[in-house]
Amino acid sequence: MEVVEELFTSNGNTEQSIFMVLLAMILAAVLSLIITKVYQITFTGPRYSQSFVHTIIMMSVIVAVVMNVISDNAGVAFGLFAIFSLIRFRSAVTDAKDIAYIFFGLCVGMTSGLYHFDLAIVLTLVASFIFYLLYKFQYAKGKDTQILKITVPENLNHEDMFDSLFNKFTDSHQLRQVETTNLGTMILYTYAIRSKSDTNDKDFIDQIREKNANLKVSLTYVSNEE
Repeated sequence: MEVVEELFTSNGNTEQSIFMVLLAMILAAVLSLIITKVYQITFTGPRYSQSFVHTIIMMSVIVAVVMNVISDNAGVAFGLFAIFSLIRFRSAVTDAKDIAYIFFGLCVGMTSGLYHFDLAIVLTLVASFIFYLLYKFQYAKGKDTQILKITVPENLNHEDMFDSLFNKFTDSHQLRQVETTNLGTMILYTYAIRSKSDTNDKDFIDQIREKNANLKVSLTYVSNEE
């Protein structure tokens, strides 16, 4: 009951306190909508979780109220943080950026709950703009790794058979696996490669086929973002 009373009388005026709390909640909700919209635009996986988007919005609003309650009471603050420490996410966060957006929503809720409305707005606009720029210009994006599998007849097999092609078409290559197929008459090489930026996959594969008697060649992309 004391916590409830503090919520309604912390500023000495019940109506003013309720109005400020509602304003903080509304602002937190609006700003978290902007955050989640930026999240949807910049998401690069196959599909984002709708429940995760809803969680950011709800968490921002709830934290705004919590910050109002604990702003003048250190005892309540420690009690609430002890309760929050018991909460665990049921599903693992697979993308590091998701953690950043969770923290983003928390910060907006905290600043709104402390009535720093101007700071909350500036934080949302500036951070959202930075996130979008990082996405737009693909800052620090690494090259995708490719898995190249080449089947070679046993009678044509020799060391460094494809080195000239790797030097021409790739920045790096590493032999991962060698195995025999087709009752030992064929050898399957598996490489991890990173193609040069101007490499044409079809030209690369065609030149490999000229060396391996036109047998099977497969090239699979493994994205670094996953």
